[in-house]
Amino acid sequence: MYELKFDEDMCFACGTHDCLVKCQHLDLDEDMARIELEKFINSEDPWVLHDCVTCYACEEYCPNGNHPFYLIVQKQEELNIPPLPEPLIKQGVQLGIPFRGEPEIKEINGTALNMGAFSVLTNRVQSRLFEGLTIMSDDPRKMFHYFCQLMYLHYAKTSVINERLEKIIATIAAHKVKKVVHFHDECYGTYTSYAPAFGIDVPFESIHLFEYLYNKLEELKSDITPLNYKVAYQRPCSSRLSPDKHLFVDKIFSLIGVEPVDREYVDENAMCCGATILGQRKEGRRQYCNEIQKNNIEDMKNAGAQICVFNCPACMQTLGKPVGKSGIMPLFMSDLCRLAIGEKVV
Repeated sequence: MYELKFDEDMCFACGTHDCLVKCQHLDLDEDMARIELEKFINSEDPWVLHDCVTCYACEEYCPNGNHPFYLIVQKQEELNIPPLPEPLIKQGVQLGIPFRGEPEIKEINGTALNMGAFSVLTNRVQSRLFEGLTIMSDDPRKMFHYFCQLMYLHYAKTSVINERLEKIIATIAAHKVKKVVHFHDECYGTYTSYAPAFGIDVPFESIHLFEYLYNKLEELKSDITPLNYKVAYQRPCSSRLSPDKHLFVDKIFSLIGVEPVDREYVDENAMCCGATILGQRKEGRRQYCNEIQKNNIEDMKNAGAQICVFNCPACMQTLGKPVGKSGIMPLFMSDLCRLAIGEKVV
């Protein structure tokens, strides 16, 4: 049984309680936040558990790295306060069962690229940017050997993640790979934030996609043609688990000659795509989700964005079409980088 490394004394001693005070979806001052956190620690029923939209942001806001979001999700499960309707949770948990059939294990020399649950996007990595990487990807009919399972934070199911993650890590490690580039922030956050927080050993080094892309673009610098677009970055909730890698967004933009637009919902103040809010059972969530998405897209338009860059496939699925209808081109970060080195993107 894995246990969350949460320091109660550190939480009580915190002078700001920014994890809750800074929340974009809740309205708490410092005193209210302190009272709510005391309820958490005392296993009472704080209203935050009922109103949390599972956007991960408090994990970044905590100045002490004390994992408030993981605590929230764990308490939701312990106190049976599911953020989604039970039928959706049951269906989602069944959908992501790993190891339907045994994975084919081959030794990988060098660095691997982990596509996680997104084998359907392997066409996105047929590029000079990914030359030399061995792709770890599932047959869509036997998926989830490499699916990190972290999306079940949105379902308040840390028990499911902890039950499955050890074997998924063992599957990756069985390839005898030392370094793994993760296509999705969620996977990177699993192995560099979530696993250490619960004391789960990870025997390989994880590399964030944006850090990898930046270094690769440096190698291909002579092939880069500045794109001269104004770009908005749709920061996914899972990037909150790796804020130290966020700097590579601007570094990539600078290298490929695009201008990040000056907008309200950016960096620490980024607004999530709203996908998980849409399915939540609390009354008024659909309307709230629509408002968030509308404000987010209007913010991009008002800032003059020509392109909206995504990294999360779920964000692209949720916002890609409405972003496109607003006159802004939706693109994955990897595709934007491919354009800069003269490759066609379909």
